[in-house]
Amino acid sequence: MRAEMEAIVDEIQQAVSLLRRHLDWDCALKRFDELNAKAEDPSLWNDPTEAQKLMRERQQLETSIGAVRALESGLAENVELIAMGEEEGDKDVVAEAEAAIREMQAEVDRRQIETLLSGEADGNDTYVEVHSGAGGTESQDWASMLLRMYMRWAERSKMKVELLEEHAGDEAGIKSATLLLKGHNAYGWMKTESGVHRLVRISPYDSQARRHTSFASVWVYPVVDDSIDIQINESDCRIDTYRASGAGGQHVNTTDSAVRITHIPTGIVVACQQERSQHKNRATAWNMLKARLYEAELKKREEAANAEAASKTEIGWGHQIRSYVLQPYQMVKDLRTGVESTSPQDVLDGKIDDFMEAALAQRVHGEDVEVSDVD
Repeated sequence: MRAEMEAIVDEIQQAVSLLRRHLDWDCALKRFDELNAKAEDPSLWNDPTEAQKLMRERQQLETSIGAVRALESGLAENVELIAMGEEEGDKDVVAEAEAAIREMQAEVDRRQIETLLSGEADGNDTYVEVHSGAGGTESQDWASMLLRMYMRWAERSKMKVELLEEHAGDEAGIKSATLLLKGHNAYGWMKTESGVHRLVRISPYDSQARRHTSFASVWVYPVVDDSIDIQINESDCRIDTYRASGAGGQHVNTTDSAVRITHIPTGIVVACQQERSQHKNRATAWNMLKARLYEAELKKREEAANAEAASKTEIGWGHQIRSYVLQPYQMVKDLRTGVESTSPQDVLDGKIDDFMEAALAQRVHGEDVEVSDVD
């Protein structure tokens, strides 16, 4: 085996060892067996709240244990294939096995970053809101591009994606939309995307082919499970129903099934038009409002714990986190971490893990990075 590949194998082995230590491997296996036994008890669901908590813990352990085992077995298998290929002079087998090991290196790096996801709600599913900025069609088209980027990222990450609400743009794109992403550590990963995203390009809607700058904001907040008690006074809320817009069956577009709830004390507004049933949309909107209020509380705690770090992650129209330049050159730059990509098309197709990992590490460790904006 070449020295370079031996170094990569050693790196993976050391990383897997650290992952085992982080999990407290023997205790994790014992706890997983205990949870499996409890899951088979018919009386478990007599207390639905406790049952859901147990099943969530079981799922998280199963995912973490399975990932370590897959890395160990995959590494051993490919090291063996390399040895066999070199012995038999089969360069194709060696190349294929080496490529698989390099993919494992990226996977183990991601798993190590994921160990930083220890926040109160990091393991929860998440809502993702995308809103277009000022600028009409340009910004609305940009918002739809961001929405697709997050849907593609979720699909690549094997998460379930639901479009809860969408307001179409006047000519193209969207004014706003809300996604629900369901998957392991969905909120933990996506929370790094909250903020303002800027696009610079030659406008396809400008007959003079001028350069345009567009803005869209992203707001991420965790789904609140039954173990988290959020009290909302209904007298503090205004509930409006309206006709759903966008694609859908006749019933969706001809009845007032969509629901919008405004929380008057905070000014928070949520909306849902996913279902044909107004009752179901109302229930989903209430859950979204609880999640928004919970996210606001989490943010307050973070500010109290570290005011300096909170200033770096504040969400607002004046706080740009990333610039995407398509013309006259191609560059995506994260303004918090300095991470860059010269392939905007890949980024817009959902390949944003590098940006997320760097932002997560910075958020946890509080590292400050001086980065000049791209223009």
